[in-house]
Amino acid sequence: MVTGGTGSFGRAFIRHALDSLGVRRLVVFSRDELKQYELRQLLGQDERLRYFIGDIRDRERLTRAMHGVEYVVHAAALKQVDTAEYNPFEYVRTNIAGSQNVVEAAIDCGVRKVVALSTDKASSPINLYGATKLVADKLFVSANHYAASHETRFSVVRYGNVVGSRGSVVPFFQRLAAQGGVLPITDKRMTRFWITLDQAVRFVVDSFELMQGGELYVPRIPSMRILDLADALAPGCPIDEIGIRPGEKLHEEMISPDDGRRTLLLSDRYVVQPTIADWGYVPPAGGETLAEGFAYRSDANDLWLSVDDLRAMVPAGA
Repeated sequence: MVTGGTGSFGRAFIRHALDSLGVRRLVVFSRDELKQYELRQLLGQDERLRYFIGDIRDRERLTRAMHGVEYVVHAAALKQVDTAEYNPFEYVRTNIAGSQNVVEAAIDCGVRKVVALSTDKASSPINLYGATKLVADKLFVSANHYAASHETRFSVVRYGNVVGSRGSVVPFFQRLAAQGGVLPITDKRMTRFWITLDQAVRFVVDSFELMQGGELYVPRIPSMRILDLADALAPGCPIDEIGIRPGEKLHEEMISPDDGRRTLLLSDRYVVQPTIADWGYVPPAGGETLAEGFAYRSDANDLWLSVDDLRAMVPAGA
């Protein structure tokens, strides 16, 4: 089952699951009937798909949808930073209370594994959206205590900006470039982590294989400079530096220095280990401890994308 199954990640994950994972049944759970209709038109009448209209604020509906489900990807969330500042309690009700509903429904239905999607904004949050996602992360890690005598286990995946996802800067810049407009950039020094939808989907699938419960997985992915992205998408377009927006960071952080003390490095990922793990958590084999003061920030990364790299990653009309 995928909560928020009609979003950018959900649609990509569902296609991958149908094509490559051998699923017998896949529940698409979301609250927007138009997006579900559009997804049905895109995917056709695949008999493995089940569409549930529902909101993660409704625990009973979640429980009904999860009957017989073995794996859950929790991707549903309210995500717009500025909207959260004007509607804070709506974000609390969805991102926090809704996430707890997912936890309880999964345990009651005997789900085997749940992976929740987090965001860089949950690390050292400075806005309401990031704060709600940090609480959600902690709910999912702590849920392994709640489920200790049950089969269900919970982990979290955290990654940065997704190339071409709905509402991202890529289609916005592309539209302005096609119109011969000016690119508004909040700060020319800005850096961001960068991942494609396919990479994000594969990372989540791999995390299901690795997890024993309680891990927060962060992929080792490259950073990019906002000016390089502008050059890749709209070479020669004039730029207007408009100033950093409320709740926006100059650089992204996915692991804070305090969390860095509990972090291990594996070949393709960092693993932030739980602070308390009385359900029998065992650290992953082969994990490398990191230097004191380690933090994973987009401006201090050892992997960077060039302008040519960015052009190659971004699909036309994304």
